[in-house]
Amino acid sequence: MGQVEATTERIVTGSPEDVFDALADYSGTRGRLLPEQFSEYEVREGGDGEGTLVHWKLRATSKRVRDCLLEVSEPTDGELIEKDRNSSMVTTWTVTPAGEGRARVRVTTVWQGAGGIGGFFERTFAPKGLARIYDAVLAKLAAEVEK
Repeated sequence: MGQVEATTERIVTGSPEDVFDALADYSGTRGRLLPEQFSEYEVREGGDGEGTLVHWKLRATSKRVRDCLLEVSEPTDGELIEKDRNSSMVTTWTVTPAGEGRARVRVTTVWQGAGGIGGFFERTFAPKGLARIYDAVLAKLAAEVEK
């Protein structure tokens, strides 16, 4: 078993504060940012950043669906961490300044992968697939913030 990591990032036009606020708004904006791979989205506690508990199903492939129940924390300014209660998956969203009126949004997801040949394929293909899914989230975030 080894750690698997998927990372992607995007420069978004908008202040880092506005971009972060949109990401942290689980009861409003966040649900609109999710592409078709996400289903059954539901805020169960909170709804704005720290202390939020949110549920969704993530269809990574046609055969692989993760049932996610995520606890949200904000350990530092500009950082959201989503820890899945149902697995080892942790997603970190980091928003930093990227010049005047722009923000860099980086999303990194890590989890403990399977062992053996299945683990080899997971480490080889899952990061690219998950990065594509989060690229779609970031594109929707950019469209939302740049309105």
